Amino acid sequence: MATSETGGEAGTDIVYRSDCPSRPILDQIADKWSMMVMAVLDKPTRFNEIKRRLEGVTQRVLTQTLRRLERNGMIVRRVLPTSPVGVEYSLTPLGESLREPFGRLYDWTVDHADEIQARRRDYDQRVQG
Repeated sequence: MATSETGGEAGTDIVYRSDCPSRPILDQIADKWSMMVMAVLDKPTRFNEIKRRLEGVTQRVLTQTLRRLERNGMIVRRVLPTSPVGVEYSLTPLGESLREPFGRLYDWTVDHADEIQARRRDYDQRVQG
């Protein structure tokens, strides 16, 4: 890894600053609905299909999430020449580049879910206890 002039890793000095350009990007891609939408988009998918696959997401939240992902260049929105007019969403190459790290994070979450739930129960019993 490259290091900065202060001896730390390159770029890490700015990461914690409130004006760091990575912050709004991390806010977007670390959002649960963004991650789930991008996981669903393994092929071009219409809005209602995305909504059906993401149990619990509201139409408003899904619309906002899709707009933010499109604005950040992670997905592309394509109007279909159908009657009535349809819209489908797909990952861009930039969005596709997140599939592997998201997959690792998802796998870690599944692998550790039981342990985390047990630790939550232990914590709650100690705090309430």
